[in-house]
Amino acid sequence: MSFMETLRSAWQRNDSLVCVGLDPEPARFPAPLAGDDDAVFTFCRAIVDATADLVCCFKPQIAHFAALRAESALERLIAHIHDAHPGMPVILDAKRGDIGSTAQHYASEAFDRYRADAVTLNPYLGRDSVQPFLDRADKGVILLCRTSNPGGADFQNLDCGGQPLYLRVAETIARDWNGNGNCALVTGATWPEELGQVRKRVGDMPLLVPGIGAQGGDIEAVMRHGATEDGTGLMISSSRAILYASHGSDFADAARGATRDLRDAINRFRTVRKD
Repeated sequence: MSFMETLRSAWQRNDSLVCVGLDPEPARFPAPLAGDDDAVFTFCRAIVDATADLVCCFKPQIAHFAALRAESALERLIAHIHDAHPGMPVILDAKRGDIGSTAQHYASEAFDRYRADAVTLNPYLGRDSVQPFLDRADKGVILLCRTSNPGGADFQNLDCGGQPLYLRVAETIARDWNGNGNCALVTGATWPEELGQVRKRVGDMPLLVPGIGAQGGDIEAVMRHGATEDGTGLMISSSRAILYASHGSDFADAARGATRDLRDAINRFRTVRKD
C-alpha cells in the first residue's frame, strides 16, 4: 500500500492521531542501557514495540542517528518496524532540499536505503528540488509550511502578494505539486490559528503537527483548527515526553502510558471541528 493508504488505515485501526518521534539522546537513556553497545537500537526498538498499537506513525529524526554514527541502527530500526508491525508507516524526518542529481540521491537515501514510507522536505528551492520525491507516488512527501519554532516567522510570515508566504506555499503545493496525492505539510501546534488557515486552503491533505508536549502546543486548539471533517487528517507528533517518560527499567512501559494518555487526550476532541 502507499503511504497515504497505510496512514489512513493506522488512523482507523489504532484510533490514533499520535506520531511518535524517535530522537535518541544517549545521555537521557535509562540506566539499564548503560552497558549496551547497541543502545540506540535497543532503546528505540523497545519504544516502538511498546507503542505501535497506539499510534498512527513513527518519525525517526535522521540527525539524531547520524550524529551518533548510528545510521546502521536507523536502517535496522525501520526494518524492524516494517517486519514486526506491518502497515505502520515510517516518516524519515530529514528536511532535505536540493536540486538535480543531489535531490535524486536524497530520494534514494530515504526510500531505497532506509526504506522510509515518507520523508520531510524543505520546499524553498522550488518544485524541481522535490520532483524526485513527488515522482515516487507510493511515498509520502511532507513539506515544511508553518513550522513550530519561533524563528519560523522570520521568513514564513513575510508578505507575499497580500498573504503570508507559508499560505502561498500551502496553496502551491495543494494546487500544483500534489498530482499523485502524496503530499502533506508540516504545520506547528504552536500556531493553531495559522494551522487552521492552512487547513482551509489544502482540504483534506494530511498535516504533520509538531509542537505538542515540550513545546507547549494546545491539543484542543490543534483539533479545532486542524482536524478534517471525519476527525482525522493530522499526525500529532510527540518525542521527548514519550521517549523519556521514565529513566528506569520501566522506560518502555512509561512510554506506552504517555502515548496512551496523549492519544486519549487527542481523542476527547476528535468530534471538535475547525471554526
